[in-house]
Amino acid sequence: MAGSELVGRHAEGALLARILDDARSGAGGSAVLLRGEAGIGKTALLELAEALARDSGFAVLRAVGSEAEAETAFGALHQLLHPLMERSLALSNRQREALESVLGLRSGPPAGGFLVGAAAMALLAEAARVRPLLIVIDDLHWIDSSSAGVLAFLHRRIGELPLAFVTAARPGAAAAEGWPAPLAEIGALAPEDAGALLRSRHPGLAAGAARRVLSEAAGNPLALVELPEQLDGNVLRGLVPLPERLPFGQRMERMFADRLGALSPDAAQMLLLAALGGGTSDGPTAGRPGPAGEDAEDVRERVEATGLARSDASGRLVFRHPLVRSAVVSRASEAQLRQAHLALAAQLPPDDPRRLVHEASAAACPDEALAGRLERAGQRIAARGADAEGALLLDRAAMLSSDPADRARRMTWAAVTAARGGRLAHTGRLVEELRRGPVPDDIAPLLAYAVVYVDQSHRVDFESSFTLLPGVLDALAEPGAEPFGGLAEQVFFKLLLAATYTGDARAWSALERHLDHVSPLAGLCHRAWSDPARTAQGVADELALLSQGLNEEQEAGAAWLLLWTATAVDVADSGLWRRFTGQHAYATQGSVAKAKFYQDFLLGRWDAADDCLREAEASEELGYHCNALLFRHHYAHFLAGRGDEEGLKRMDTLIGPVARAARMRFVTDHLDHLYALAAIAHGRYEEAYARIAELTPPGVLPAGLPWFHLPFFDFVDAAVHTGRREEAQRHLEAGRAARMAEISAHHAFLLAAAEALAASDDEAEQRYREAFSVPGAGRWVFETARLRLAHGSWLRGRRRAEARDVLLEARQVFSGLGATPWAERCEAELRAAGHQVGTRADGREQLTGQETRIARLAATGLTNKDIGRQLRLSPRTVATHLYKTYPKLGITSRAALAQALRED
Repeated sequence: MAGSELVGRHAEGALLARILDDARSGAGGSAVLLRGEAGIGKTALLELAEALARDSGFAVLRAVGSEAEAETAFGALHQLLHPLMERSLALSNRQREALESVLGLRSGPPAGGFLVGAAAMALLAEAARVRPLLIVIDDLHWIDSSSAGVLAFLHRRIGELPLAFVTAARPGAAAAEGWPAPLAEIGALAPEDAGALLRSRHPGLAAGAARRVLSEAAGNPLALVELPEQLDGNVLRGLVPLPERLPFGQRMERMFADRLGALSPDAAQMLLLAALGGGTSDGPTAGRPGPAGEDAEDVRERVEATGLARSDASGRLVFRHPLVRSAVVSRASEAQLRQAHLALAAQLPPDDPRRLVHEASAAACPDEALAGRLERAGQRIAARGADAEGALLLDRAAMLSSDPADRARRMTWAAVTAARGGRLAHTGRLVEELRRGPVPDDIAPLLAYAVVYVDQSHRVDFESSFTLLPGVLDALAEPGAEPFGGLAEQVFFKLLLAATYTGDARAWSALERHLDHVSPLAGLCHRAWSDPARTAQGVADELALLSQGLNEEQEAGAAWLLLWTATAVDVADSGLWRRFTGQHAYATQGSVAKAKFYQDFLLGRWDAADDCLREAEASEELGYHCNALLFRHHYAHFLAGRGDEEGLKRMDTLIGPVARAARMRFVTDHLDHLYALAAIAHGRYEEAYARIAELTPPGVLPAGLPWFHLPFFDFVDAAVHTGRREEAQRHLEAGRAARMAEISAHHAFLLAAAEALAASDDEAEQRYREAFSVPGAGRWVFETARLRLAHGSWLRGRRRAEARDVLLEARQVFSGLGATPWAERCEAELRAAGHQVGTRADGREQLTGQETRIARLAATGLTNKDIGRQLRLSPRTVATHLYKTYPKLGITSRAALAQALRED
């Protein structure tokens, strides 16, 4: 099949071919989301992608979302991965068991969604060793939340696999809006293409009728194909005018409904069962005669003869178009729907959550026994990593509760579970409903926690944290109080977050009062953030000891505390967040992502900057507006480091007003510091000093500035450059008095680096040597490069050759980070040292150090993926560097690299 066989879709066909070529060539991570209205041709493009892929030697994995199966945890993942499970023997036991558990292939302890993600990625990697893979997902907007989470996890981590993702969804679908893939809008066909399609499918259509069909269809391929098939022969020949125009959606459903009306009762029932049961092949009609003596096969043949549905290879009925499913359900009466749900329930095991969903859909009045079963099933599903689906079952349990107190209790648990599962907006609606009625006293602490969860994460409002949580801590500390599964630790953490973000005295007072009632880890987290210049000494070492002593279950419950404590002292490295790949909840994974982006900035992994914005958009879609703000706040760090003041101002306009309204000093003070950092990048030290001195005056390390160490080095840098050496020394004395070096390796390096900047000429050489010798100093890439710039500047008036080497190394790092103003400052120092920089003798721009390394490796024949693995870069980043390298070397292809490098 070629792109030209789809009328009017040449550009889309070329895009799909290019995506497959990129994946096959090793670029990896090639993806696209096809978005368009129903009937616009998305499925046809997916079929084209499959055909192109198979012609190119790909293996194809396919899943189709179903509205009826949207509550079935990991249903779409089962469709995708089941064909690969014969390869699961290559996985670790834990990974294989995780997949088999969620795919229903084994019984056993529940597996977390992100452990499932890691196992799924390992399985895909194993399959991709044999041949490249294409993953096709149709109706993405209807896949279950658990599968969507795992697929998004995979999507962000497939950069090194020969794998392509091609998905399709309708506009406005929540699941698709946050999907991490480039978007291709599939619009209506152009008039000439619509005419060509209509003529090819209905060559005998009268000209007048064709004009009316083209007008009514408005470029929608499905309508162009379907409308004439429903017309009377006299209308087709132009003897009778077309019927009066109807809105597109109603007209199409009416069309399908008319066709459905011609079916026998058994055939209609089979379609209804398929619509409600996700295309189940065996319905109650199977194996018994219908009213006209039909058996199941006769019924299926009659259904397929209508063209409304067909059987796939597994025997499942697949609808021709989602509107067919809508028409089937919309034309059924309430009694027919209840009867179909009961029939589907009867085919499933008693403990299958899908059975409970069907029973709940069939219930016409409160049913306490069914509500209890739904509640237990919801808790089980949530425990295995499907919080969103668990919340739906708990919600249904609440609706079927006969007792108002039980209803409120179940709804409260549904609210908390939905928040953990990334359905925060739904949590907000449940909380509002709960607030309108009485809530049993025994559930009040849990409701208060849900209220605060919504206020903090969704509304970016911390006032309820200070008015509700202290009382909750008091209640939970009472002898014999219901623990709610360790709620006290979570409440303590939420209050600590609010205190850290705002500095509110009410929160700090309540936290101090309850230090004796929480775990050592919670107490350590409090020490790390409350007044770190005076309380955080030794926290990093104690955290390492505490975390080593946690078993897997304890570690899962303590994930937030571990991450937040580690972030306070800059030790949240990859080893830590790898431990949480088995944590399924979005809230935990959001915390992991925030810790990772902060560490990416510190460790010079600035290629990750744009991922902050993607995570922010995903968080917004899920309703986690505070997370979105914080992701953009992390992105502002990269902008400031690169000296991008315009970008920093744009980011400030997005997050500043919200943060100021919420009194989030954690963000607003950071923004002031980042403006100062950007000013330093451009050499405006006076402005930088004024900003930082407002945050941390000379010699003062404020308790209300928990990240005091970040502007510490900048303060001394700005003070020295503006002739304020006395103020610089006072600040250094405060750092020594605070025993900064005992807080973390990063604190130790920043203190030593600041000492070197402020040292006298007699001591400078020794101080620089000591700073570079701090254990792990090279990890702090950006700050180390800044120290090299300062050292090279100092050396320039003493040992020019040595200065040149130091400055060249600093420039190389800055260039790799995209920190252009800093690289230019290195070049200015190099020129002052008599070293020519910037251009070659022939006037072309010189290669940066990173470009040189990549070009040399590429010249040996290594692929982008191989080079990326050696240099710890993504294949896309390698390709970008090579793209910039070719014009600098005066070549146009990879084949010319070796010769060009020899000549250069």
